[in-house]
Amino acid sequence: MIDRYVLKRHAKNALTHLFLSTMTLTCLFPLFWMIRSSLMDNTTIFTDQAILPSQLNFHNYYLAWTEGGFGQYFLNSVVYTVSTVVLIVVVSSLAAYAFSRLSFPGKNIFFYMFVAAMMIPLPGSFVPLFVMMNKLGLINTRIGYILCMTNVGLSVSILLLKTFFDKVSRDLEDAARIDGCSKIGIWWHVALPLARPAIAVIVIFNSLNVWNEYILATLLLNDKALMPLQRGLMVFSGANSVDYPLLMAGLTIAAAPIILVYLFMQKHIIKGLSSGAVVG
Repeated sequence: MIDRYVLKRHAKNALTHLFLSTMTLTCLFPLFWMIRSSLMDNTTIFTDQAILPSQLNFHNYYLAWTEGGFGQYFLNSVVYTVSTVVLIVVVSSLAAYAFSRLSFPGKNIFFYMFVAAMMIPLPGSFVPLFVMMNKLGLINTRIGYILCMTNVGLSVSILLLKTFFDKVSRDLEDAARIDGCSKIGIWWHVALPLARPAIAVIVIFNSLNVWNEYILATLLLNDKALMPLQRGLMVFSGANSVDYPLLMAGLTIAAAPIILVYLFMQKHIIKGLSSGAVVG
């Protein structure tokens, strides 16, 4: 006779796996349909009912990359993402270490100002941001967009890293100080290596944020030579709104890099968010 408890457990596991499998397919199907459509042409996209196209057309990617300008958009997004993430990691780690370890006038006030900035939605700062960038002459410039995107990611990054540094054992810092390390040396040789899980989370989230940003890019960048992928994608879709395979090829180019980055570094997300229970 089958134990009722075992039967109940197996039934619960089966329902859980069924639910998760359904949700996974729901999320993956649009991605699959986008890639499938990008390999077809306008004459077969609505008539070919096969799961895989009978004839693969990779020429759509060539047209999107060259004639659609996605090569330039892609390079711009890489430059913006790498520059912004590096700046966020350096500035937020220095600020978080200072808030966690140093004593200076107004420390708590400055920290709570950064925390309060998280409550301000990005559209709420558009008018003062545009006025400030215009007065500084940074409209339609790479450095202006990078600085704005860096500012967007600082508050969360500082909060996350300060929480991490608060749990780092001070004995490690004392040992480094005895060995002759300065405060900057301790930050570089002790704090940053221990904070790698948290930094990995910051890199992932800010990479996603910068790569997918559209509204701020629309506000600050009008020159096609400076547009990132998401901004360029809207220009491209307006010019090719009826060429669905070509449009799907552009969408695939825009989505593929950040999906690969997320898949490669996804294990660090939970590790980074849960780290701090045991540090040092």
